[in-house]
Amino acid sequence: MQIAVASGKGGTGKTLLSSCLARMLDTDELIIMDTDVEEPNTHLVLPHHLIETRPVTRAIPSVNMDLCTLCGKCAEVCNFNAIVVLPEKVLVFSELCHSCGACSYLCPEKAIVEEGQYTGDIEYAELPGKGRLITGCLAVGEAMSPPLIKAVKEEAKHEKYTIVDCPPGTTCPMVEAIQGSDYCLMVTEPTPFGVHDLELSLEAAKMLGITCGLVINRWQGDDKEIQRLAEKNEIPILGRIPFSMELAKAYARGDNPLEALPELKDTLLKIITVLKIACAVKENVS
Repeated sequence: MQIAVASGKGGTGKTLLSSCLARMLDTDELIIMDTDVEEPNTHLVLPHHLIETRPVTRAIPSVNMDLCTLCGKCAEVCNFNAIVVLPEKVLVFSELCHSCGACSYLCPEKAIVEEGQYTGDIEYAELPGKGRLITGCLAVGEAMSPPLIKAVKEEAKHEKYTIVDCPPGTTCPMVEAIQGSDYCLMVTEPTPFGVHDLELSLEAAKMLGITCGLVINRWQGDDKEIQRLAEKNEIPILGRIPFSMELAKAYARGDNPLEALPELKDTLLKIITVLKIACAVKENVS
């Protein structure tokens, strides 16, 4: 059961919801993954014990000019313009490379080999009595985050529950984070920006064929625009987290939000029930 927690914009409460779900699930067969690798923060709000750190690399082409005939085939097959063939040499722009391997595979002279380039780290930590926290930390100056996100997600194999705290937006990092999930919780806020970006993120999830449910954070009673969007897309609103200064203060201090806002437990229990039913139905259908 892999649950993605995503949103169209940053700061809507993905980590709040992810961490609270982890606290509520009564199991030690749990992995929570922080795939917002450019600015991970789940480790700031969940008590944990760091076990180890592992570096991650991605494949970048390296050209052997002793074998290269400057035929230009590598530049021709690269859809991202990461390779440029000049009259006397070949330039490789690693920040544009998507590590697809087409250039090395199709090089007629076998002049291109792939070398590992450091892209970031994966941190492994224990959650006392709850399972594990796996965090991706992108290297400073690294432009490509999807390879690191993919590496983080590959760490979840046979756990009963996997919660994926996703990066915001609707671009490649968000798509990489939510794909393959059994269910996606879309967190939004009742503001014009929240509604606009929610619509975009729902379109991305629809293209991937992922079932979604909405959670409204900082709710203050008026969510008509979100309700209209939910009805239009036939997506349920699973819960509403009220605006609360006590909750915000506790969360900012790293305290347990469930103690600051006890009624949040009922909302989370309802969400967990829906998730279990949805995943059971999907399993029976498949």
